[in-house]
Amino acid sequence: MFFRLVYDKGLAQASYVIGCQATGEALVIDAKRDTDAYLQIAAEEKLRITHIAETHIHADFLTGSRELARQTGAELYLSNEGGAEWQYSVPHIALRDGSSFMVGNIKIDVWHTPGHTPEHISFLITDTKTFENDPRSAKPMMMATGDFVFVGDVGRPDLLERAAGYKDTMEQGARQMFRSLQRFKTLPDYLQVLPGHGAGSACGKALGAVPFSSVGYEKLTNWALRIENEEEFVEEILKGQPEPPVYFATMKAMNKSERRVLQALPKPRRYSVDDLKKAIREGVTIVDTRGKTSFAGGHIPGSLNIQDNGSFTTWAGWMLEYNKPFVLVAPEHRVEELVRSLVRIGLDDVAGFVPDIEEWSYAGNETAVLEQVNVRDAHQMLLLTSNMELLDVRATSEVEKGIIGGAKHIHAGFLPRRLEEIPKNRTVVVYCAGGDRSSIASSFLQQQGFKHVVNVIGGFNAWREADLPVAKYETSAQVA
Repeated sequence: MFFRLVYDKGLAQASYVIGCQATGEALVIDAKRDTDAYLQIAAEEKLRITHIAETHIHADFLTGSRELARQTGAELYLSNEGGAEWQYSVPHIALRDGSSFMVGNIKIDVWHTPGHTPEHISFLITDTKTFENDPRSAKPMMMATGDFVFVGDVGRPDLLERAAGYKDTMEQGARQMFRSLQRFKTLPDYLQVLPGHGAGSACGKALGAVPFSSVGYEKLTNWALRIENEEEFVEEILKGQPEPPVYFATMKAMNKSERRVLQALPKPRRYSVDDLKKAIREGVTIVDTRGKTSFAGGHIPGSLNIQDNGSFTTWAGWMLEYNKPFVLVAPEHRVEELVRSLVRIGLDDVAGFVPDIEEWSYAGNETAVLEQVNVRDAHQMLLLTSNMELLDVRATSEVEKGIIGGAKHIHAGFLPRRLEEIPKNRTVVVYCAGGDRSSIASSFLQQQGFKHVVNVIGGFNAWREADLPVAKYETSAQVA
């Protein structure tokens, strides 16, 4: 049997290629949208991709199953569990609990594992060739669990309600997850677990960084598998979950229904200064991917600072509008990888790029700066300045551990929805944990016409290290 993990660090998302070398057939589970990695693996291993499967209707990325099916002619194997509301509207081979199919000599058995979503399924994988002398003794060797069981965590059941607007689904999902886990515990300890995500994903709250695990190890270490009382489990799984990015609702809808299939990876052209001026007049968003310090020192007015780092994809999903073009400020050698990151969440409208702002600046065009202040100076401003709005843009789970006194809390990703809560006639001082998210938030405020925006260098971490006063977060006064 052939096995390969394909991992996207930006979304902490895992997909798998499983092949039968005897027959040359292969299965891809939970493919990402830029599919060339799977085609290359198949070519190198002399395999044909004949089966494409998904564990559920994903919310955190746009799957490449349809792109891969068009390129290979493979069949789609998708869940028909969960009821009428949770059915895919694309042609597929329907899978239900107890279904099975063969990929050459590899048997795939389907388990319905609801909780994260109602239609969620997992795949038990058995290499029958190993047991060809005694087929009755065939045992599975691994389980692709998708967003059901992770290393050290399980899939959160609140996304449908909090991200996609399906009311009264959180508790029901939590109880379904508890029951699914009781069944999972009946599996043999030796069985390998192939999770759909790793550390950094917003699909759970405590995901481990190790790529694989086993049923036995998860029984010993996974908090969710150690809770035996259903009520205690429901309470625990629903608390402390990170804010789900707003683009999750869009991904859920696009993955469920017919959508445009990507024919090829977009290749944005290099923009001249005149191209850039025209784009700005037409309202095209400028996404500056440079580091926060370079951005603060000078940038094209109105541009949004989303740094080219491990969180780029997620923050692009939070801050950019779908079906609205944008231009990247990024070195030419980074453009293709950034485009890949964007199309993985359906942001296909990359109109062009400029490698830096030097040509813009040398042509005599205006640049803007983002004022920076260290934590001690920020503390003095708080003491001496009355016309100031202090804004904390961290996650709720972070501010619950402490906040700077007098700060208003709005998660950075929710600023587009709550802009009216911030007065434009005051100096807005913005902080996060270390300065990255506050740079995104500050640049967004500048883009929206705020004239006096200041970013706190080092954020709350630097504030604590300087032993400056910390207040208790008052949930009644702050709305997350």
